[in-house]
Amino acid sequence: MIDWRRKLSSRKFWALAAGVVTSILVLAGAGEDTVVKVTALVTSVGAVITYILAEASVDCKNGNGGGKKE
Repeated sequence: MIDWRRKLSSRKFWALAAGVVTSILVLAGAGEDTVVKVTALVTSVGAVITYILAEASVDCKNGNGGGKKE
């Protein structure tokens, strides 16, 4: 079974995703400007997801995972 939480928090996964998307856009004949914008979007979404999962992990380890403010 794939551990999606771990996979989505991997920088290697997001680098792979950006590379695959970039290659597909180039093969489809997209312009350079479009390729740059889509690659930036994929990497920024990856950074946000990685940050959220990392913070959730830290909160759980600190005992703040129940959603209660202390």
